Amino acid sequence: DLDECAASPCKDHQYCLNTDGSFSCKACDASCIGCTGEGSDKCKTCASGYVKEGEKCTDIDECSLPEKVCLKENQDCVNTSGSYKCVCSEGFEDKDGTCVQT
Repeated sequence: DLDECAASPCKDHQYCLNTDGSFSCKACDASCIGCTGEGSDKCKTCASGYVKEGEKCTDIDECSLPEKVCLKENQDCVNTSGSYKCVCSEGFEDKDGTCVQT
């Protein structure tokens, strides 16, 4: 078997998997910018919204940071994978970018 992966045939956001007589390109984990294999522990660099903890790139919980990220009144922070979103608190709805009581 010739290791086609030695020539790095895959794109930046993929890793190469050598197979018998061939190879395949597999997508890197969402937490990675470039990778050497499958999973968040094989990242070359962590993507935005992720931080290296030990060997893995883990999601940053922006909602638990000391500095508030959702600054509008009656707004709650919801952590998402690699980011966060600001939503109106329960009993409030978004009216032209402001959270007003329903």
